[in-house]
Amino acid sequence: MPFLSLLSAVFVITFEQLVQWHYGPAGIAGLLLLTIGLKARNATCSSIGAALLAIMVAGPALH
Repeated sequence: MPFLSLLSAVFVITFEQLVQWHYGPAGIAGLLLLTIGLKARNATCSSIGAALLAIMVAGPALH
């Protein structure tokens, strides 16, 4: 069990670093809003985070 939690923590930290490197502070803010909204079961917060991440990902395709 401790190995599984360590593995998931490494995955989450790696994913956060990848988002920060690729999308910058706005990507981290979107990811933070999404995770806080999901954990707090707040639909508004998670929707704003998901929309921000979607805009960041779709941005280059829209230009």
